[in-house]
Amino acid sequence: MKVVVYPGSFDPMTKGHLDIIERGAKLADRLIVAVLVNANKMPMFTLEERIEILKAGTTHLKNVEIVPFTGLLVDFLKQNGARTVVKGLRAVSDFEYELQMAQANRDLYPEMETIFLCTNVQYSFISSTVVKDILRHGGDISHLVPQEAINIIEKILGGKDNGSGSTGRN
Repeated sequence: MKVVVYPGSFDPMTKGHLDIIERGAKLADRLIVAVLVNANKMPMFTLEERIEILKAGTTHLKNVEIVPFTGLLVDFLKQNGARTVVKGLRAVSDFEYELQMAQANRDLYPEMETIFLCTNVQYSFISSTVVKDILRHGGDISHLVPQEAINIIEKILGGKDNGSGSTGRN
């Protein structure tokens, strides 16, 4: 069974993420979307909320599993029987960072490979940071985030202050 891992913080999921998930799922018998717990980041959404958002946005993909992880990616790969990582690239700046990470991971786990997928051009400007900024100011994210995920985001933000005094809902 070919197991591929797509790691990230997904805070929150975007249509760009979904593009990479759908394409990555075609490369694998099982695609694990590994939701990172990063102590250096201050996420807008909790780990559990990010997992719920991702699950809602990927229900149509039967070979996709959403799993939390901490620690080294290479350890996560080994624990899940995976040797392949898929990463999305939007711009040259993404490539520089992701290449460095891929080389460091390969140094730690020589059997692994990283596959870079260039994002669909229509999603190349989308980032979770942009989505969070729009949410904080009550803007429309419908063209940036899958509708199934928006439904969960609205439910979550309806129950907490997102920093703007509003729920981020339209």
